Amino acid sequence: MQQPTIAPVGEAAEEPPCDHRRHAPIVRRSPDTLCHSRDVDFTVASERVGERTIVTASGELDAYSAPALQAQVDPASQRPAASLVVDLSDVGFIDSTGLGVLVATLKHVREAGGTLDVVAVAPRVLKVFAITGLDAVIPLHATLDAALAAH
Repeated sequence: MQQPTIAPVGEAAEEPPCDHRRHAPIVRRSPDTLCHSRDVDFTVASERVGERTIVTASGELDAYSAPALQAQVDPASQRPAASLVVDLSDVGFIDSTGLGVLVATLKHVREAGGTLDVVAVAPRVLKVFAITGLDAVIPLHATLDAALAAH
């Protein structure tokens, strides 16, 4: 095994090559996706339904996928009186970066005099909203129909 080198302050240390066989599998991911790159199964799309914009995401919402969500919600959240629904019903995991996108979206929507509703059903996702207290700030719904009927 090659020992990492210590670089002087301000210089980057050269990273040793990754040996995928040394990594223990985590969360049903194969070891070959753990180094230097990451396969991301995340999709996001938006559509207009009447006066509302629905942004639907699927997969894991984390630091790697949050920019894709942000690219979809930013234009919609800045319209005057924007009415936005973010459907996370197919999202099984969300981290602080994903939450940050939603908080920024809420800020933009409120500044524009609009509304933001979120559809979330996965227990892990709902738990993150509850732990952070965002479930008291962002209206959560169990179905897209319930979110659409809210306003």
